[in-house]
Amino acid sequence: MTDRREFWSKARKEEIARMCRDQGLRQAEPEVRRTTQPVTDLCSAPGGGRDRQLLRGQAFTVHALSETGWAFGETVADGYSGWIEASMLVPHFDAVPTHRVANARTYAKAASGLKTPGDITPLSMGSELVVLDEQDGWSRIEWTDGLQPRRRFVPSLHLVPIDRKEPDAVAVAARLLGTPYLWGGNSAFGIDCSGLVQIACRACGIACPGDSDQQMAQLGETLDPGTPPQRGDLMFWKGHVGWVSGSDTLLHANAHAMAVTYEPLQDAIERIAAQGDPVLRHARVTTP
Repeated sequence: MTDRREFWSKARKEEIARMCRDQGLRQAEPEVRRTTQPVTDLCSAPGGGRDRQLLRGQAFTVHALSETGWAFGETVADGYSGWIEASMLVPHFDAVPTHRVANARTYAKAASGLKTPGDITPLSMGSELVVLDEQDGWSRIEWTDGLQPRRRFVPSLHLVPIDRKEPDAVAVAARLLGTPYLWGGNSAFGIDCSGLVQIACRACGIACPGDSDQQMAQLGETLDPGTPPQRGDLMFWKGHVGWVSGSDTLLHANAHAMAVTYEPLQDAIERIAAQGDPVLRHARVTTP
């Protein structure tokens, strides 16, 4: 049976037709839409549990729609299949994102300038924005909530061109130190272990799937047991992954601390082994 996380990339036509029939879905011509909220849950079923999340401006291909207002499709970035409330998506239009948020967190506000009042919308690292122009340190961005375009401004220092590749994934992940642990989280407001790996990989131009088991199967070069760890390596356990930030330090989002934290590497290995989970893979990831 097709892994539900890879349904739209792997399912056969007969399986798709049966699923749409059984669930009463209207299959549509694939349409790329973008998210409008700071964070949007990608769910396992309509109204179901959170699998992953998309950030403001990230792209989602809609393949089918339910009568209850849910869109079934897949993320453009990594082909992760799931359900999103259709009201959280807007048509792709012609303007594609030009910049992404590089700070851990920033905001979009209704007026430029340090002291001007106005509505504030928080934005996470990795959010994708269309910058229209820039003046006096503020970037004017295209902003719509599906109703009508409005003006919004973001501090230019918090943005980088969307195609800029960062050189150090661990440095990117470290910007999220202290972020609360959230199962299935992908943002600076809540993140899990695989989300921390993915957000850093993407900033460095490294293709990366969404969940830790997928990352264990796809990322990096497997190293022999006993290979000295170095910065940028990944350590995998059953259901968990973390960045090696130094020869003796792990950087990971973990439920033990309920946050993104540093932990002595050997302490983490021993603590997790005591729960019955030894290290399954030590991988070396090379930045393009």
